[in-house]
Amino acid sequence: MAKVVTYLEMNNAQDLLPGTVVPELLLRRVDGGLPLVHVTNGQVGGPHGWRSASSTNEEWQELVRCHPLRQYWLITLKDETVGVAILEPQRDGDVEITSFGLVPEYVGKGLGGHALTLTIRQAWDCAAVESPAVRRVWLHTCSFDHPNALRNYQRRGLTAYRTEVEAE
Repeated sequence: MAKVVTYLEMNNAQDLLPGTVVPELLLRRVDGGLPLVHVTNGQVGGPHGWRSASSTNEEWQELVRCHPLRQYWLITLKDETVGVAILEPQRDGDVEITSFGLVPEYVGKGLGGHALTLTIRQAWDCAAVESPAVRRVWLHTCSFDHPNALRNYQRRGLTAYRTEVEAE
């Protein structure tokens, strides 16, 4: 089965189209080496075949060590961890959302739009690398991700700029 990978971007923070506010849904920045981050990433990405979701603890720690600029955020609802967002500032003002999602038991409960809104806002607030300001937020998703992922990204104002088909 072929995998379709869609790359999306936002070039202006004002293009963000916020999702419905969920008052007690928050982002909490944490150390990427915490076991809870690895476990939550695994819960989010496991059903979709993310490579990082099946990594060993040692592989995860190496990933964290090799990407010192990455920011790790837990998505929480009433102090309960419901998802993960990982941001990576890059050269020339780009910020990549390298991981984003909710753990399966919270999918379909109306949290994704606001969680993504918070994540995109945080990406725009990242310190830019070798640039005076963040100029672009981007990510990629694929046809193996949650069926609503692409639609949620587009509803928040991200626009597709490239699509690739990969043979599996």
